Formats: sequence, structure tokens, C-alpha cells
Amino acid sequence: MPFSPSVLPLNRRAFAIAAIYAAILVASFYLAYEVRFDFVVPEQYQHDRLRLIGLSVGLKLVALILVGQLGSMLTYFSIPDLIRVVSAMTGSSVLLFLLRFFGEGFASPRGALLTDYLISVAGICAMRLGTRLYRERITVGRKAEHVPQQRIAIVGAGDAGASIAHEFANSPARGFKPVLFFDDDAEKHGKQVHGVPVLGAPEMISRLNPPPDITKVVIAMPSATAKRIREVVQLMTERGYKVETLPSLEELASGRVTATRIRPVEIQDLLGRDPVTLDKEAIRQLVAGKVVMVTGAGGSIGSELCRQIAALNPKRLVMVDQSEGSLFLIEQELAETGLGSTAMPIVADILNTERMEFVYSRFHPAIIFHAAAHKHVFMMERQPREAIRNNVMGTRVVAELAAKHGAEAFILISTDKAINPTSVMGATKRLAEIQLQALHADGGKGTKFMAVRFGNVLGSSGSVVPIFKRQIANGGPVTVTHPDVTRYFMTIPEAVALVLQSAVLGKGGEIFVLNMGKPVKIVELARQMIVLSGLRVGDDIEIRFTGLKPGEKLFEELQHVDEEHTATSHPYVIRFVTRSSANLNVKAEVEDLEKNLYATENNAVKERLRCLIPEYTPHLD
Repeated sequence: MPFSPSVLPLNRRAFAIAAIYAAILVASFYLAYEVRFDFVVPEQYQHDRLRLIGLSVGLKLVALILVGQLGSMLTYFSIPDLIRVVSAMTGSSVLLFLLRFFGEGFASPRGALLTDYLISVAGICAMRLGTRLYRERITVGRKAEHVPQQRIAIVGAGDAGASIAHEFANSPARGFKPVLFFDDDAEKHGKQVHGVPVLGAPEMISRLNPPPDITKVVIAMPSATAKRIREVVQLMTERGYKVETLPSLEELASGRVTATRIRPVEIQDLLGRDPVTLDKEAIRQLVAGKVVMVTGAGGSIGSELCRQIAALNPKRLVMVDQSEGSLFLIEQELAETGLGSTAMPIVADILNTERMEFVYSRFHPAIIFHAAAHKHVFMMERQPREAIRNNVMGTRVVAELAAKHGAEAFILISTDKAINPTSVMGATKRLAEIQLQALHADGGKGTKFMAVRFGNVLGSSGSVVPIFKRQIANGGPVTVTHPDVTRYFMTIPEAVALVLQSAVLGKGGEIFVLNMGKPVKIVELARQMIVLSGLRVGDDIEIRFTGLKPGEKLFEELQHVDEEHTATSHPYVIRFVTRSSANLNVKAEVEDLEKNLYATENNAVKERLRCLIPEYTPHLD
């Protein structure tokens, strides 16, 4: 086994590294004289060389120690190490030149000192690079001899693509061998990146005959638009290639993934929109140094609120959820990413007034994001009482306590299903909005009450995406309610970021609606997910239509019949204003409904809701 100082104890390893560096520097100084005098060194300079070699080597070793090279791992050598080595050699060589001109008894020729400098840098760098190559190509390579190498093409020859090509080339144990690049930039065509040729634009794949011998295509375009990713995925899947991708800029910024981690292309990559510009400083000022509370903190939206708020330096992040398991997961995640120091998980039911009174009295939250809710449309349609208790009465409890304890702002996470609702879930969310408007109309004791509506979020619990994934994994069929049903979709991080932006814009009493983009046909969503799984619609996986469920709409509406929208300073946030006086005196009626809630049949409960919300069209059994 070759000698490696990295396996020695720390003090012995440093001594061994110093010995290796000293040997290189001695050889460099000796060889510099040979080169300077064409390998015929005059006797006078031979004596000077032997006399001064100790001083030269000593100064250079001290310089290497000062830049931390004796504590470094020889087998890891990168640009920062190169800069440190060059800095050490430059500093020590400058000192040697100064000694030559101003010192006594130091008569080394200038050419020899310059040659010594160049050979020293080259020698140390060659040794470091050699040990790195030995580790990557031989030591690691032996371990990877039996690892099958998948030949891959990379779409995107920029920094991300170059990084992954370099990583895979130097880590054969990962089992990937880059053989081709595709890139939209014509200036890169015909060139090479880390020895891998850039063939052309991705559309070139269809002109290759025979097709390249590759098994996988990796999309390395973190900043590409969803439209361009869709085009590339379609091109590659039509040719029968499995397509994977690098993390998006959003994922990289979160710190939860690395730039060289590849993953399957998700439907979020194809439906996502261009990055949303936010007033980040205003959002930071909203929560920085304040106690912020999130209800429903373990849910899809609540947990993402916790992630984004925790990164904005709040004084305390109070995370409330009745599900201990969900709360534990987000607490652990924040702790693992270094954001857990301010997080305070509270297991509590928002309907427990005494418990919530304690939470408010103990922590005095200034900003409350109310994400706790029952949201599954069909399930709540069959259990309207639970939807009313949680979505209406639970909202009233935490909102009234916010006003009582002088909170600055209370933000309700609402839904587009609250607009002209046909479901119990949508109707209860609309009633929750009305309660907040009533609190604002009563003065709110200084608290700004507002609601933010948005549509479906990709990947949330109960959304069609995880359902379709499970159905595809089980071999189908994929069930869609109706061939024409459409929904608005956003990614969870984008929706939450815009909720925070809305909270900055709110003055109190508003209902904000997020710009959801264009509606997506659910059947097209199903087809794309089947193709992304490497399967064919109809041949491998059947799409089956089951009919709309009670409470479901064919399409979601964006505006209530009694509302008009006004623009805000942010293009993705719309403010809705009620044209006529809404039924804001609902408190007594809601309290009356609460008293007899469990003594009332489902249809009667829905009829009571319609009395409170005239635009509600209930589905009666």
C-alpha cells in the first residue's frame, strides 16, 4: 500500500507533510541553479547553493505553515488550495529577492530565484494534484470497477452542467459517465466541457442517426423556465430516454439539497412559473425580531411558512398543531438546517380556548398566520359539522384572542373554493373570511385582519399529485373526475412567499388573491405524470373518468359575484374589495349554529350555511 500521510496521527501527519514539502523545495532550489546555468553550475555558485538552500527551504515552509497547508489533506486539492500555495511561494520568494538586494552574504542569481519560484509552485501543485488523481482514479476507481457506468447526456453546459460532469467524471462509484452535452447557446456548440463535447441544442437529439448510446438525460438548467423544461422533457421522452434533473434555484437556496444531486423530473418542474420577485426586505422587517405564530404548523402550508419565517430571524417562532407527529417532523427539520433555535413547538387544539389563551398569554405573538383547517373537499362534504367547528369556530377563537392580546396582524390562509362555494369546505372558509371582516369592522383593537386565497398547491397532502403518483406506482388506473375539469396550481414555496408578501401589503380588512396563472387540465396533468414515469398512456397506464364528487366544481372561480378587484404594488397579489355590505353580523348566528351543531342533520347544516352565505350552492343528499 502506498504511503499516505493522511492516515497518520495529527502531529505525525503534519511532520510527514512538512517532510514531503521540504523534499520538493530542496529539489526545486537545487534544480533552479542547474536550469539557470544550463546544468553546468560554476563552482562558486555550487557552494552558495548548498549554503543558502536551508534558508530558502525554511522560509518557504514557514509560509506554507502560515497559509495552513500543513493541516490540509494532500489528496484534496482545489482552487483555494492552489491560491494558498501560490501566495506562500510568492511571499517567500519576494522575501528572498529582498535579501539578495539588501542583505549581506546572500548572492543567489536573480534567474535562479525566479526559476526556483516557478519550480516550487509547479512541484508542490504537481504533488498535490497527483495525490488527488491517485485517490480519485485509482483508489476510488478500484472500488468502482464493478459499478456499471450509465452513459448520460447533460442538457445545459453552464456552471451547473460543468459541475455535475466534473463530479461524475471524478466519482466513478456514482455510476454515471457523461458523454454528451446539449445547450441552447450556439457559442458553446462544438466545444468541450471537462472533455465532454457540446453537440448542440437539445433539438439536435432528433437528428442523430443512429441515436447516441445513452441511457439517461440529466437537465442541468436550474434557472430555466418551466416552459423550456417541458419542451426538453418532451423531446427526450419521445426518444425513449429517462429524464432527471438538478435541483431548482429555489431548492438550492433553501440549503436542503446540493448542486450535484440529481432527481427525477417532477410535475412541479413542468408546471412551475418564472421566479417571483419579492420585496424581501419588507418581508424581513415584518417578522424580524418579533414573535410569530403559525397554526397548523405541521401541515403542507404551515410547515413551509415555518421554514421561510425561521430564515427571517424572528424573535420566536411559535408552531401550533394538534398533530404531535407532524409537529415533530418540522421541528426536527428546522433543527437540522440550523434554524431551530427560535422554534417553539406547541401541541394544542385551536378549538381549546383555555389552551390557546395560555399560548397567547405566554408568548404574546405579534403576527399570526392561521393555516390550521380541514381542507379535503369530499371528506368535509360528508362531515360538515367538523368543517364548521374547525374552519369557522376555530378561526374565531384564535382571531378573537389575537385582538384581545393586541397582535399586530392576523393572516388567514383561505382558498379559491371560498368563491361562490359549492362545497362545505369552501363555504366554511368563506364564513371564516366574513368573521375576520367583521372583527376588522368592529375596530379589531388595533389588529390587522386579512385573508389570502389561493388554489391547489402541488404536492400538498390530499392534492392530486401524490394520489396520481400512488396510482401510477400501483399500475393504474389513474382516476380523473371529468375530462374537462381544471384547477389552478402553485408550488408550496411560491404560495407561502406570496402569503408573506400579502401580509406586508395588508392594511386590515382585505382579502388578497394570489395570481395563479393559467388553469391546468387535470387530465393533462395525469398524462404528463404518466410520461414522466417512463410509461405510455393507454398502453401501460389507463386514465379512467369517475365523475365529479359532491361539492366539486368543474372549474374554480377567481372572483365572487359581490367583489371587485384592485391592483396592488405586486403583480402576483390582487386585493378584493366587497362592493355591497356583506353579512358581517354573523357572530350571534354562528354561535346559535354551534349550540345545535351535533343535533342537526347534514342537509339542515348545509341549509343553515346557505342562510349565512347566500352565494353557497350546497349539495344535498
